[in-house]
Amino acid sequence: MNLEAIEAVKKLLSTPQNIVIVPHKNPDGDAIGSTLALWHYLQNRGHNATIVSPNDYPKFLKWMPGNEHILNFEKENSQAKGAIHHADLIFTLDFNHLGRIGQLQPLLEESKAKFIMIDHHQAPSDYAEIMYSDVAMSSTCEMVYNFIAFLGDESKITPEMANCLYTGIMTDTGSFKFSSTTSKTHKVVAELIDKGAENTNIHNKIYDTNSPSRLHLLGCALKNMVILEEYRTAYITLSQTELDTYSYKKGDTEGFVNYGLTLEGICFAVIFIENKEEGIIKISFRSEGDFSVNEFARSHFNGGGHDNAAGGKSDVPLEESTAFFVSLLKDYKEKLNA
Repeated sequence: MNLEAIEAVKKLLSTPQNIVIVPHKNPDGDAIGSTLALWHYLQNRGHNATIVSPNDYPKFLKWMPGNEHILNFEKENSQAKGAIHHADLIFTLDFNHLGRIGQLQPLLEESKAKFIMIDHHQAPSDYAEIMYSDVAMSSTCEMVYNFIAFLGDESKITPEMANCLYTGIMTDTGSFKFSSTTSKTHKVVAELIDKGAENTNIHNKIYDTNSPSRLHLLGCALKNMVILEEYRTAYITLSQTELDTYSYKKGDTEGFVNYGLTLEGICFAVIFIENKEEGIIKISFRSEGDFSVNEFARSHFNGGGHDNAAGGKSDVPLEESTAFFVSLLKDYKEKLNA
């Protein structure tokens, strides 16, 4: 974030503002952690801040301090619309294109508020007056920590903020194992622990709370795994019927795609999840090494993200989607085996 942008933010926040903070649709740990941490910071500075989430998010994220103040646009529609209508300033966190916020998109496009983007995904669009965009960052939560530090308020990070920021960094780095985890990331995490982040407790709340139905669903997913050794690829499918059989709840499939990468020789892992309500197949892509799943998802599945972690979707049935996916692999065989 350059000096000009920092000074512009300082000026905007120098007097009390009506502020709305928006994460992407189907928010994950980084999206919820970053928005809540920023919400605490802005509230503590005397601003009237409101978080508007496009839709619901997993139960295992709802322990975070301030969670009860998040407005779910699908359930608290009038309150959310009112907050956006009266906003002087809108922060968009953990996404860089308004197409990522579902039914909130037209409301934000019509808003007269000033926009500030904080995000680490590739190919940002230019809707925000102030952009803090850095694809080298591990997470938006690490960026929010930096953002607060840029404003000279690092000392004002509370234990509540530290817990939220730690959660987002931990989840978006795969518990600090992804290549985006730098020495700077570890230094930020150390500072957060010193400021009150309960690292062991956070890990337990995110990763060590399972239901029997989720474990049975995981068993089903692993049974469905297809391994294509020729392409160093593994993919999983889950149909709507299978999701219903195991009483699927939002967030239950979190992390399932990563199991493919635990196989020796596999560098590309994918999960296809049928969503009949939306009429699409949701797809998550993961890779190791230099194979860019961001490029793959953008080229073929109307998605994108990071080089080693991306998402996409398909509008055709599950079997057709997987067949199309497999047909593409021959064109990537050389890259996958490099």
